[in-house]
Amino acid sequence: MTQPDQSSAARTPDLKQLIAQMTLEEKADLCSGKDFWHTRDIERLGIPSIMMTDGPHGLRKQAEGADHLGLSDSVPATCFPSAAGIASSWDRKLITRMGEALGEECQAENVAILLGPGANIKRSPLCGRNFEYFSEDPYLSAEIAASHIRGVQSRGVGTSLKHFAVNNQEHRRMSVDAIVDERTLREIYLASFEGAVKQGRPWTVMSSYNRVNGTYASENEILLSDILKEEWGLEGFVVSDWGAVNERADGLAAGLELEMPSSGGIGAAKIAEAVGNGSLPEKKLDAAVERILRIVFRSVEEKVEHASYDKEQHHRLAREVASESMVLLKNENGILPLKRSGRIAVIGELAKRPRYQGGGSSHIKPTKLDNIYDEFAGEAGEAQVSYADGYKLKGDKVDENAIAEAVKLARESDVTVLFAGLPDAYESEGYDRSHLRLPDNQLRLIEELTRAGAKLVVVLSNGSPVEMPWLGGVKGLLEAYLGGQALGGAIADLLFGAVSPSGKLAETFPMRLEDTPAFLNFPGNGDRVEYREGIYVGYRYYDKKAVEPLFPFGFGLSYTTFAYSDLKLGAASAAADEGVEVSVKVTNTGGVKGKEVAQLYVRDVESAVDRPQRELKGFEKVELEPGESTTVYFALDRRAFAYYDVQKSGWRVESGVFEVSVGSSSRELALTAEVQIEGDEPKPEPIHRNSLIGDLMQPGRLSPEQKALLDDFLRGGLFTPPAEDEAPAGTDGEEDDEHDEQGNAGMMEAVGRYLPLRAAVGFAAKPDGERKLGDLLEKLNG
Repeated sequence: MTQPDQSSAARTPDLKQLIAQMTLEEKADLCSGKDFWHTRDIERLGIPSIMMTDGPHGLRKQAEGADHLGLSDSVPATCFPSAAGIASSWDRKLITRMGEALGEECQAENVAILLGPGANIKRSPLCGRNFEYFSEDPYLSAEIAASHIRGVQSRGVGTSLKHFAVNNQEHRRMSVDAIVDERTLREIYLASFEGAVKQGRPWTVMSSYNRVNGTYASENEILLSDILKEEWGLEGFVVSDWGAVNERADGLAAGLELEMPSSGGIGAAKIAEAVGNGSLPEKKLDAAVERILRIVFRSVEEKVEHASYDKEQHHRLAREVASESMVLLKNENGILPLKRSGRIAVIGELAKRPRYQGGGSSHIKPTKLDNIYDEFAGEAGEAQVSYADGYKLKGDKVDENAIAEAVKLARESDVTVLFAGLPDAYESEGYDRSHLRLPDNQLRLIEELTRAGAKLVVVLSNGSPVEMPWLGGVKGLLEAYLGGQALGGAIADLLFGAVSPSGKLAETFPMRLEDTPAFLNFPGNGDRVEYREGIYVGYRYYDKKAVEPLFPFGFGLSYTTFAYSDLKLGAASAAADEGVEVSVKVTNTGGVKGKEVAQLYVRDVESAVDRPQRELKGFEKVELEPGESTTVYFALDRRAFAYYDVQKSGWRVESGVFEVSVGSSSRELALTAEVQIEGDEPKPEPIHRNSLIGDLMQPGRLSPEQKALLDDFLRGGLFTPPAEDEAPAGTDGEEDDEHDEQGNAGMMEAVGRYLPLRAAVGFAAKPDGERKLGDLLEKLNG
C-alpha cells in the first residue's frame, strides 16, 4: 500500500479562524457523534465527518447503526492474535508490522481511527476482557502498546488508546468506583498508559466507564487534563467509551472532547446551556473543538485514495505473529517437536472449531480461518493422524461415549495431542470469570487420558490463565492463547518444529485462584472495589510474598537453549539523570535456530519505602543460529530507578545500590551486577518535637555536628530508663539477671527508636527540658 501523499493532500485550515465562524450550537454539536461511528460534519464550513471503528487486533467495521458489542455482522478483515497473545511475543518490531497491516486495512475501508489498543493492567486473571489487554506489568504493556500505535499511525490512521483509566473488571463496569492510592495509580495503572502516550503519540485516548476514587473517568479532570494532556502531552482528543458519558458539560470541562455515540442532540444541548449560563467557559469549548478538528483534518490529509491490501500477505503475517506469541510451557523428555511418522491422535472439538478470538466489541469477521486439524494433518508428513471429539464446546456436560472413543484412540496412538481451552461463554466483554478451571468435560477427559497412559500434549486456547491440577500427567503443554485467523498454521509450525517456540508469558499463571494478589478484593462490594494489594500486582506480589506460581512472568521454553555471559554496566556509579548503559552476551547453545527474549530487572537493594523485589525495565528479542552469539544492549534512564513519591507529587530516585539482573524470566535471572546511583534526595524535612529519635539516627540523616548535639541532649539525663531493682515475678533473681539485662536493653532500644523527642523530655520530667528541646531544635534546623 502506498503512503499518504502529503504533497497533494488537502491542507489543514486555520483552526482558530474556522472556530470563530462557528455558532455556539455548531461547536457543541461537534463534541458529540453524528451517529454510532462517525464524527459530525458541518457542510457550510467544509468540516468533514470521519469514521472510527472497533479493534484492536483487527478491523471491525459494521454497517450504519449497528451495535457496539459484536452482534451485527462486519466487513471481512484480518483477525490477528488478541493482545494477551501478541504481548507474549515481546517483539516490538513484529507488533509494529502488525500495526502497519491494520492501518492499511483501515485505509482500504475508509476508517480514520481504530479503537485500540487496550493498555489496562491485568489486576486479576478473572477479568473477562483480559484477552484484550497486554500484561500485568506496566513497562511491557506500554512498550507493546506504543509499538502497536506507531505501526497503525504510520499508515495515516489514528488509534484510540483505551480504556483510561483503572478499568480492570467487567463486573458493574459502568458504575463501579475503583479506589486506588496515588502511588499505585502512578506506578502501575497509569504507567501502562504513560509510556504508550509519550512514545506512541496516539491521536485519541478513550475514557473508561468506571469511576476512579469517586469521580467518573469521563469527568476526571486530574486524569484527562492535568495528567494526560498537561503532563504527558497528548495533542489529540479524548473520546468516551460508547455510552460512558455521565454529565456531558462536566465531562467537557474535565477534558472529554468527544461523546460517542451520538446522544441525539442531548449532550450538545447540555454543553450549549452550560456555556450560556456561564458554568462552562466558552474558551474550554473552543479548545475542545480545536482538538477534534486537528484530528479530523489530519485524517483527511493522510487519506490514501483507492487504498487496498494483500489479504494473503496479511494472513501470512498473522501466522507469523501467532507463532511468536504462543508459549511452550512444558516439554518433558523432548516430546516436542513431534515426529512426522507413527500414529498421532488429535482430540478435542477446538481442533475443528477453533476459538481464535474473544467475544464482544473486538470480534472480527476474518478474511479466512485456518482449521487447526487440517493444518496439523498437512504438516504431519508420513504420520497417520486420527481424530476424536472427546467433548463438546457447547456446555460442559460430560459425554462418556465421547471420552471412551478418545481414550481408545489415544491407546492406539504413539502420541496424543489434545486441544483444550475456554469456550466463548467462559470469557468475554461484559462479564468476569468466577473461577480459573477448564470446563468439567475437558477436565474429565484429561483425567481419563492420563489414567490410560496416553503420551499427552495439550494445546490451550484461552484468553487468560487457567488452573492446571492435571499438569503432572501431561508431557507437553503449548499455550496458544487466542491466536487469530492463522492459529492453525502457527500451531502446526510449532508442534512439528518448523518454528521454534519463542513466546514468553506476559502474565503470571497462578497455582490457584486463592494465590492471586487481588483475590480478597475482586470484584469488590456493590459499586466499590478497593485496590488493597497496592503496587503488588502480578509477579511483584508473587516475588514479595514468596508465593510459587504455576508459571512465572516472562517464562517460556524453546527447542534450543541459551546462555548469558559478560554482563557489563557502563559505570560502577552514576547520577540518576545520567542513566546506565547495560550489555550482555546471549549465546544459542542448542542445536536449532531460535529466538530468545533477554529480560532486564532492577532492584533497589535498600530503600526507605516499600518496593518490589524486582521490576522489569528492559527487554530485547534476538534470533540466533546454533552456536551464534550476540550482544544485547539496554539503556536504563532515570525512571528505571524511580518510585512515585506521593509527598513530593513526583518521581524520586533514592541514592544507593541497585541490582541489575538479566535472564530468561522473572525467576530465571542468570547474571546480576550492582551500580551505585546518586539520586535526587530531597531537602530533609525540618526537625520538630515529634521527630522520632530512630529516624534521626538513620545514616546520613544528620551531619556529624548535628549528631553530636543530639547525643549530648539525650545523654543529658533528659531520658533515663526506669530502674529495674527487682527481678520479675517467678524467678530467683539471680540466674536470669544477665538475660533480663539483655532483654531490658533490647526493649529500651526498641522503645527509643520510635520515641519522639518530646516524649524523651516528658519521661525525664526535668524543669528545663522544654527549654533545652527548643534550643536543640533551633540548632538542628540551622
